[in-house]
Amino acid sequence: MTDEKMPDEVKALVEKWKDKKGNLIMVLHELQNHHGYVPRETALELSKKLCVPLARIYEVLTFYSYFKLNEPGKHRISVCMGTACYLKGAGILLDELKQILNVKEGETTPDGLFHLDVVRCLGCCGLAPVLMVDEKIYGKVQKSELTEILSKYGREEAKV
Repeated sequence: MTDEKMPDEVKALVEKWKDKKGNLIMVLHELQNHHGYVPRETALELSKKLCVPLARIYEVLTFYSYFKLNEPGKHRISVCMGTACYLKGAGILLDELKQILNVKEGETTPDGLFHLDVVRCLGCCGLAPVLMVDEKIYGKVQKSELTEILSKYGREEAKV
């Protein structure tokens, strides 16, 4: 989004939610859903339009794990660390992914291709350990399969 469009977007959202209780969090949800994160410039503009201190906006953004402050990667990898997955070796998968991608959980690779997250449960306990890339679930994943799984997404990028 260009800087010229950002004030218009924020203005429209503020107008939409201005008379509703809890409007700050609702505007932040819409911004997050649109961008995949809440850009700093947008938070600053929102502070001006809602007459809410920027510190209050960041209080909300950093309290809820839903909100992201940095642009996510093109592909989101979610490693399930629920009880079943944890007991079946999800920690080993997470460690291997961190090494392969050279990032920590919550970070995006320098090329912007992958973002690594840890989630509490993906609801596929019978397939433990489980990871999800974007919306695709991979069950009973072995450490040795990770490079092949990730390479599928790298090949997709090469075709574009």
